[in-house]
Amino acid sequence: MSPDQPSIVPDHESETEGARRGRPPVPRSRVLAAADALFAGSGEPQAVSMDDVAAAAGVGKGTLFRAFGSRDGLLDALFTARMTALREAFEDGPPPLGPATPARERLLALLDALLAFKLDNRQLIAARETARAGLPRAREYRWTHSRLRDLIAQAADGTPAVDPGYAAHALLNVLRFDVIDELLAAGETPESIGSAQAALTRRILG
Repeated sequence: MSPDQPSIVPDHESETEGARRGRPPVPRSRVLAAADALFAGSGEPQAVSMDDVAAAAGVGKGTLFRAFGSRDGLLDALFTARMTALREAFEDGPPPLGPATPARERLLALLDALLAFKLDNRQLIAARETARAGLPRAREYRWTHSRLRDLIAQAADGTPAVDPGYAAHALLNVLRFDVIDELLAAGETPESIGSAQAALTRRILG
């Protein structure tokens, strides 16, 4: 085995069982780092399997399923880790994304940040959004939807042109990676997509 490859930890020696035998559990960060590198470097991120991740992390596949539940659960954990900086900027950061910004400007800034996040993490986003199983129930989707919904209601002074919850879902759906890819393939730029997104948001706000 190459010294650059992690040693395989059998399922019965990983996590809590390994700890009972006097061995430390496999660090969650090690699994996430291996998975992150796999998805980022794959030309077809949708094809990266749990077997691939287990081999790259040097753990048994059962360990992955016990830790994350499913492939989508693993992708959601990666998504959460990548979203940490954006969430912190929104919750505690300076303008235009932070809480001191007026609702309309903050809404547009959050949508800009989400577009940039999708573009910067296209491989991971492609892998998660292709499956789409349970996506609206995923932690980061629910967090993003609720913030958009509240900002739409605040920015429209309580009288938005459409229901804030529905509008938030609509805005998130036009930020899907496949929609963005189609627009880029048709000659749009990130700047033109952002401008169109802002114009749509202003129409929703009435």
